[in-house]
Amino acid sequence: MKTQHYWAIVWMLLLSPLTSIWAQQLTAAEVKRMEQQAKQVTIIRDNWGIAHVYGKTDADAVFGMLYAQCEDDFKRVEMNYIEKLGRLAEIKGASVLYNDLETRLLIDAEEAKADYKKAAPWLKKLMNSYADAINYYLYKHPEVKPLLLTRFEPWFPLLWTDGSIGAISTADLTTGELKAFYSGNNDKVAYVERDVNVQTGSNGFAIAPSKSISGNALLYINPHTTFYFRPEIQISSQEGLNAYGAVTWGQFFIYQGFNENCGWMHTSSNVDVADMYAEKIVDQKGKLFYEYDGKLLPVKEKNIVIKYLDKGQMASKTIKTYFTIHGPIMAKRDGKWISLKSKNRNMESLVQSWVRTKSKDFKDYQKAMDLKANTSNNTVYADNKGNIAYWHGNYIPMRDKSLNWAKVVDGSTSKTQWKGLHPISETVHLYNPTNGWLQNCNSTPYSVAGNNSPKESNYLPYMAPDGENFRGVNAVRIFSQDKKYTLDDLIKDGYDTKLSAFEVLLPALIANFQKDAQTQEPKFKDLAAPIQVLKNWNYYSNVNSVATTLANEWAFKLNPILQKVYIDEGEKDQVENMTEFAKTAGIDDMLPQLREVIQELQAKFGKWEVPWGDINRFQRPSGDIDLTYDDNKESLAMGTASVLWGSLPAFKSSYQNNSKKRYGYNGNSFICAVEFGPKIKAKSLLAGGNSGDPNSKHFFDQAKMYQNAQFKDVLFYKEDVQKNAEKTYHPGE
Repeated sequence: MKTQHYWAIVWMLLLSPLTSIWAQQLTAAEVKRMEQQAKQVTIIRDNWGIAHVYGKTDADAVFGMLYAQCEDDFKRVEMNYIEKLGRLAEIKGASVLYNDLETRLLIDAEEAKADYKKAAPWLKKLMNSYADAINYYLYKHPEVKPLLLTRFEPWFPLLWTDGSIGAISTADLTTGELKAFYSGNNDKVAYVERDVNVQTGSNGFAIAPSKSISGNALLYINPHTTFYFRPEIQISSQEGLNAYGAVTWGQFFIYQGFNENCGWMHTSSNVDVADMYAEKIVDQKGKLFYEYDGKLLPVKEKNIVIKYLDKGQMASKTIKTYFTIHGPIMAKRDGKWISLKSKNRNMESLVQSWVRTKSKDFKDYQKAMDLKANTSNNTVYADNKGNIAYWHGNYIPMRDKSLNWAKVVDGSTSKTQWKGLHPISETVHLYNPTNGWLQNCNSTPYSVAGNNSPKESNYLPYMAPDGENFRGVNAVRIFSQDKKYTLDDLIKDGYDTKLSAFEVLLPALIANFQKDAQTQEPKFKDLAAPIQVLKNWNYYSNVNSVATTLANEWAFKLNPILQKVYIDEGEKDQVENMTEFAKTAGIDDMLPQLREVIQELQAKFGKWEVPWGDINRFQRPSGDIDLTYDDNKESLAMGTASVLWGSLPAFKSSYQNNSKKRYGYNGNSFICAVEFGPKIKAKSLLAGGNSGDPNSKHFFDQAKMYQNAQFKDVLFYKEDVQKNAEKTYHPGE
C-alpha cells in the first residue's frame, strides 16, 4: 500500500461516523487507573527479546502481556480483531465483503457484549486488563496509527474464545455459497474462499517416564501456522499463574505451552461441531416461515450493514439475513435453504482457555476439559507426575446415531436437534497408554498410540471423522521404535523429514516408466535420468537433494485428491486415496507431470538437477502481515518440505509473484520441547524472531537457528531470566 494512499484511508476512517465510536480519548481517570496498574507489572525482556511478565494479580499479568504484544507487533493484534469484528472490508475493500458477512453471521458482537456483562468478576477483570493494556499502549505511543481500531473494548476477547488459527467452523458450507444465496451471485463484490483443506497442521507428542531416559515425562509442542502468527511469552502472578508458551496475537492466555506442573499442545481437530439443516420455507403474504414439528415458525430477519472501501471512499451494503432455530441461513442447495448450527464463540471456551493454564495436576486439567467448551482442538498433555494424555476434541454435541451428520439433515423436526453435549468419558481419549507415547498430527485418534490406540468401533463416527495422513504414519513409525528419549532426542525425531508418501507414489511412477520403456515407441525415454535419481532416493528431504525437488514439484501436479487431508464421515483418507491412486494410475497419470517439472526447472535454471535448498527458501523481507518475496533479496536455504508428504517439521512454500524460487510462509512457527522434572527444562525455537519490527535485532535473530533446527534454552525461572535480561521496565516506560 502506498504511503499516501494509506494516510488517506486512515484519516477517512478516523473521520467517519462509525469509527468515531472507537476514536475516544482516554479520560484522566482512565489514564490514572492504567498508570497505577502498570506500576504493578514488571516486564523483563531476555536476550532473545522474549517478554517475561510478572504481575501482582492475574489481571496485572494480562495487562503486561497485552502491552508487550503491542510492543512486538501491534498491527497483528489489531488485524485479528478487525477480522473477528467482521470489518476486514473496511480496509481491504469489496474483495472480502462476504467474508465479513460470514463472520457477522457466526460471531455476534451483541452476544459478546451480553456475555461480558454477565461474566464472573474474575473473568471481567482479565478482559478489562486486556482492553486497558492495548489502549494504554496506544496512549503512550501516539506515533502508532491503527488502521481501524483506535479503542479496544473489554468484550473483544469474547469474539474469539480459543486460540485456533481457524476459529470458524461452517461444516462444508462455503463462502461462495453464502455469496450466491445473499446476492444471487450477481454482486460485483467478492470473497476469499476459506482453505478448508490446509496443507499444514500441527504435531503434538508426549513421552511417558517409561520411554524417557531421565524418568520424566516429555512434551513436544509443534503448531504449524502462518509464520509470525504467535509470539513466545511468559506470564506470572502472585495468584498462582506461571505459564510459558505461544500466545495468539491479541489474546490473553497461553494457547500452547506449559506451567510448572503440566503442559498442553493443541492440534486442529476435525470433530464434527457444526451441522447443516435443510429448512422447509413457507411464504405467507410476503412473510417467511419455516416448518418445525408440524408448526410454522417465523423466520427471523436481520439487516447487517457491511462497510467496505471502494476507490478510496467508504461505501456500505445492507444485506437482509435470515435465521431459524438452528442458526443463520448460509446457502441454498437443491432448492432448499440451508441453515448452520454451530458454536463459533462461547464464553465457557474463554474460561477454559484460561483456567487450564493454571492447572496444578492431571485432575485440575481434567476439570478444565470437563467444561466441554473447546470446539476446535485436540489436546496432547504431559505433567510432572508422569501422566500423559490425549483428548480428541472436547465440545461434541449428542446427535441421532442413525444419521450421517456430515450431510445436510432435516431441519423440520426436533429429532435432528442436538441433545446436549457428550460427557468427556464418552469422547475419544486415552490416558497413560502402556506403550509410553502419544502422537497426533491432525490425524485419526485411532493411531494416537499405535497398537494401544482407542478402537474406532467403540465410538460414534461424528466423534472422529479424521482419517490417517502421512505425518501420522511417519510419527507412529518413529515412536514405535524400541528407544528411550532425552529432550534432544525428542527434538531430533520431531524434525524427521522422511516423506513417507513417496514410498507409495514412487514405486508406481517407476513401474509406469518401465512399462513405457517396454513399448515399441517409448514416449518418456527422456525421463530416464530423473527417474534414476528418484529411484536412488531415501525419501528424506534435505537442502542438497535433487530428488526432493523432483518429488515435491511432481506430486503437486498429480491428482488433487492426494492433497485432501481433512475428511468427513464415509470418505477415504489421504493414505487410502494415495494407495488407491498408486495402484490404478497409468502412464499418462504420472509421467507427463514429471516431464512438465523437468521442463519448468530447465526453463528457470538451465538444468533440472536443482537441489531442494536452492529453490526452497526462507525470507522475511519486511514486518508486513502480507509479505512480498523477492529472488534478489537475501534468503536462507531450507531442507524441510510440505507435511502433505509425511514430513514432521512443516515448511509450506510456494512460488510468489512469478519468482524462480519457492518461499515459505506457513509451517513450524513456535516449537518447544519440555521435560517435567523436579525443575522445568525446556528448549524452544521461533520462525525468524519474536519482534515484528524490522529495526529490532529480534526481528530475524533466530533465522539461522530455524534453518538448522537449533533450539535455544527456555528461561523459565526468574533468576535465569534476570541473568539474561536485556531490559527491565514497567509498561509505559
